[in-house]
Amino acid sequence: MIALTVPVMITFGVFLIAMVMVGVVTHEETTTFDDFTVGSRRLTAPVAALSAGAADMSGWLFLGLPGAVYMAGIGATWIAAGLIVGTYLNWRFVAPRLRIFTERVGAVTLPSYLEERFEDGSRVIRLLSAVVTVVFFTVYVASGLVACGLLADEIFGAGFEVGLTVFAVVIVIYTILGGFRALSVSHSIQGTLMFLTAIALPAIALWQLGGFGALHDRLTAATPALLDPLAEASFADKKWTSGHSLGVVATISLLSWGLGYFGQPHILTRFMSIRSTRDIPLARRLGVMWVIVVLTGASLVGLAGIVALDKPLDNPETVFIALSTQLTSPWLAGVLLVAVLAAIKSTVDSQLLVSATSLTEDLYRAFFRRRAQISDTMLLLIGRLSVVAVALVAYVIALSGGAVLDIVAYAWAGFGAAFGPVILLSLFWPRMTAAGAKAGMLTGALTVLLWKQIDPLLGPLQTGIYEMVPGVLAATAAALFFGTFVGRPPALDWSRVAEEPLGTEPRRPEEQQVAGQVPGQPQGQAAWQSQSAWQGRGTWQNQGAWEGPGGWQNQEQRRPERPQQGASHPGSPQPPSYPTHPTSYPSSWPAPPADGGGSPYPGPPADGSGR
Repeated sequence: MIALTVPVMITFGVFLIAMVMVGVVTHEETTTFDDFTVGSRRLTAPVAALSAGAADMSGWLFLGLPGAVYMAGIGATWIAAGLIVGTYLNWRFVAPRLRIFTERVGAVTLPSYLEERFEDGSRVIRLLSAVVTVVFFTVYVASGLVACGLLADEIFGAGFEVGLTVFAVVIVIYTILGGFRALSVSHSIQGTLMFLTAIALPAIALWQLGGFGALHDRLTAATPALLDPLAEASFADKKWTSGHSLGVVATISLLSWGLGYFGQPHILTRFMSIRSTRDIPLARRLGVMWVIVVLTGASLVGLAGIVALDKPLDNPETVFIALSTQLTSPWLAGVLLVAVLAAIKSTVDSQLLVSATSLTEDLYRAFFRRRAQISDTMLLLIGRLSVVAVALVAYVIALSGGAVLDIVAYAWAGFGAAFGPVILLSLFWPRMTAAGAKAGMLTGALTVLLWKQIDPLLGPLQTGIYEMVPGVLAATAAALFFGTFVGRPPALDWSRVAEEPLGTEPRRPEEQQVAGQVPGQPQGQAAWQSQSAWQGRGTWQNQGAWEGPGGWQNQEQRRPERPQQGASHPGSPQPPSYPTHPTSYPSSWPAPPADGGGSPYPGPPADGSGR
C-alpha cells in the first residue's frame, strides 16, 4: 500500500465516474443490436487504431510485462518484439479483407462470418467457434479482474476481493449502457493516456538515474545477464544472478506471442468496424507506432525498477506501481496509476462485449430462436444480460488469483491457435472447405488445452515450448489437409470478393460519376445502380434503379439456399458470382425495357431453390 492515497483515490474516482458517464451518454445512441456490437461500422482510422491497441494491451502491459523484464532482464522483451511484428502483419493482411468479407455477409461476429464464408449448413462451425470464444474469453476476462484486484490492494490496501468487485461492477455498468459506442469513446481516451504514460514514467526514471548510460552501468553491476538478449537472469531471495541462456525454444516461445494476433476476436472486431478500407493504411501506421511506444516504455519500466527502487519487490508485477509512487508526486502518481486501470478495463470491456455478442448472436439467436423473429429490443436485452453472465463467471475464476501474465498467455494461445490459421486461410484460400475450418479450430483449441499434458509424454522429445506454437502448427496442418480433401469448396468465388472495393466506401473526386454507368452510354442516360447484400444464410436481396428515360425501377427479394453463381440469361454473360454495390454491367447486356417491366439482371431462381 502506498503512503499517500487521497490524491490517488480522487484521481481514480474521477476516472471511474467519467467512464460511467461515457456509458450514459452513448446509451442514447445505442438503439439497435448492430450499434451495440460493432457500432454500425463507423470507426475512423485514429479511433480504430487506439481502440484496437487499447483492447489488445490488457493489464499485463503495465503489470505482467514490466514484471517479467524486472525478473529476467532484457531477454524477456522478445515478447514485445513478437507483438510488434504481429500487430503490423494483422493490420497489413487481415484487416482489409476481413472488413470487406464481413460486410458482404452482414456478419457482426467471427462465428457468423465463418459460417457464411464456408456455407456451413450444419452450423457446426458457428457452434464450435462460439464455444471457443466464450470459454477462452471468460478466462481472459478473469485475468483482467485479477489485475484489478491486485491494483486496488497494492494502491489502497482495500483487499484483493474488494478491489476486484468494485472495478468489475463499474466495467459492467458502462459496457451494458453504451455497448460498442461506449467502448470506442473510452478506448480513445484510455489509449491516449496509456501512450503518454508509457513515455512519461520511463523518462522520469531515466532523468533521475542520469540517462541510459547510468542505467546500463547499474544493471551490469547487478548482473550482466540483465542486458543479454539471449540470456535470462534469475531473481530469487530479492537478488539477481546470472541465470541461464535463453535458448532457442524459449526465444521462439516469446516471439510466438505475435502469432496470436490473427485469432483475437476483440481485436478483429475493430477491423470489422472501421468505416472503410481506405482508412486502414492510416490506422495501421498509427496502431503500429502506438504499440512500439507502449511496449518499449513498459519494458524500460521493468529495467529501471531494478536499479531505481529502494529495495527489491516481493511481487515483481507491482514494479510499475512502485516506481510511479516512489519517483513522482501523489497527483502525478494518481494519473500514472489510472493508466494501469485503463489498460486493464479497455481489454476486459472488449472481451465482455465480444463474449456477450457471441452468446446472443451465435448461440441464443442462431440455435434457440433460429426460426423466430426477434426484435432489436429483445436482442439488446439478451446481449446485456450476457455481459453480466460472463462477468459473473469470470469473477468466480478471478477469486482464485494467479499470475496475470500466466492467465493471459493461456487465453491468448487458445484464440491464436483456434482462430488464427482458420481466419488467415478463409481470407487467402478461396477454395478451402468447411471441413478444413472445423478441423483447424478443433485441433488448435484441443492442442492448447492439452499441451501441458501431452508435452511430458514425449519423453526425450519434450520441448517445454509455449502452447501457441504446437497449437498453430497442428491447426494449420489439420485445416490444410481437411480443407483440401474433405468436402466441397464454397459456391461463392471469394477471390473476386477480395478484389472489389465496398460500394459504401468514400470515392475519389474523379470517380464521382453516375454510379455504375453502363459502358458506352452517355452519363445520366443509362445509369444502372445496384445494391445487393447476402444477409445471412438463405437470404439474398437486390435493389436496383434504372435512372434514365422511362424511369424504370425494380426491387426484388429472393431466398435461395446460398449465394448464386449466376443464372443464365439469353444472350448475356454470367454476372459476378457475389453481390456487389455499386457495380457496372457490360454494354453487351440487354438494357432495361422502356415500359418498366422486367429486369435485365439475371437474379436467383424464381422458385427460391439453391444450387
